[in-house]
Amino acid sequence: MVELADGRPAFRSLPDGGAAGSEHALVQLSSGSTGPSKVIARTAADLLRELDCYARLPEFPTRGERTVLLSSTVHVLGLVGGLLHALHAGVELVVPQRMTPAGILAAVAEGSAPTTVIGVPFHAELLAAAAAPPGLPQLRRMVVAGELVRPELPAAFRERFGVPLGTMYGMTETGVIATDLTGRNHPAVEPVHGMELSVAGGELHIAREQSPYLGPTDPTRWSDGLLHTRDAALIEVGTGLVTVLGRRDSQISIGGLKVDLNEVEQALTGLPGVVEAVVLFADGAIEAYAATADGVTSSPSERSGPAEQLRELLGTELAGYKLPRRLHLMPRLPRTATGKLLRDAAALRRQADAAR
Repeated sequence: MVELADGRPAFRSLPDGGAAGSEHALVQLSSGSTGPSKVIARTAADLLRELDCYARLPEFPTRGERTVLLSSTVHVLGLVGGLLHALHAGVELVVPQRMTPAGILAAVAEGSAPTTVIGVPFHAELLAAAAAPPGLPQLRRMVVAGELVRPELPAAFRERFGVPLGTMYGMTETGVIATDLTGRNHPAVEPVHGMELSVAGGELHIAREQSPYLGPTDPTRWSDGLLHTRDAALIEVGTGLVTVLGRRDSQISIGGLKVDLNEVEQALTGLPGVVEAVVLFADGAIEAYAATADGVTSSPSERSGPAEQLRELLGTELAGYKLPRRLHLMPRLPRTATGKLLRDAAALRRQADAAR
């Protein structure tokens, strides 16, 4: 790339360069957080389609407004919903100098235009826990995506800031799929323009003419014009609203009895004092990791400590066979580079041992 006299970029082919073998304009690697990493390719036309979806959302930032972006631009929400949408729609884009509650709130406060904060649920948890935040009349809403939102978080965020916590559901393969930017439908989301969704065998499918993957395509991920999300979901008859229940691989069997680990995780995060949790099936047993508001740690071997007390309280919500055999308390749960909760059993055990 070279720069013209008027500052515009110009592109020239390298002497040893070769012509592109396809129309793809963007190649991304998935995080592999719920399976093997995938090489995903998207065309310029598909990116423009997604930008049109954002432009049609009346609550999404538009010209004259600001976006405070907390999501990484390496990944699809930060790249398309943040950076590319800002360039396309004429939105001022702000990245905080520090990803702390004080740093994020300072970024919101430094401009007077209507401001939307975009991040992952972890960022919303940080802000909802902020002590005595300043008045922010320019804050319009926060929007999060990437994983399920703790049931109590939207109300806690609204109580703290007086604005809604909106949610989006999407994938690297397609970008944004469905949204609830007002918070009125939570936990359901509404499909964006042109998105055709269906459920088969409890799994959410998305109509897509071509495979989004480079190289050989796993037919369990895309086949017959359908992208298999591997997420469990329900679609409401009449409204078309979609409720994403979590990963399909979270459904396991204990002694012939079905257990949905998402259900256990949601029940655990709903207990008093629990901020976030990860529930896994490892070595033939359900294992849970949780972070509490007071940052306590404990060993699952303690018979009367806080972990056992939480486990007993969880027993009032769930059947006995759904209870974790081991419950580890940690000051905070480890996360991936994208801000998602780490779900590797061996790594979580090491972190729990180090915390104690």
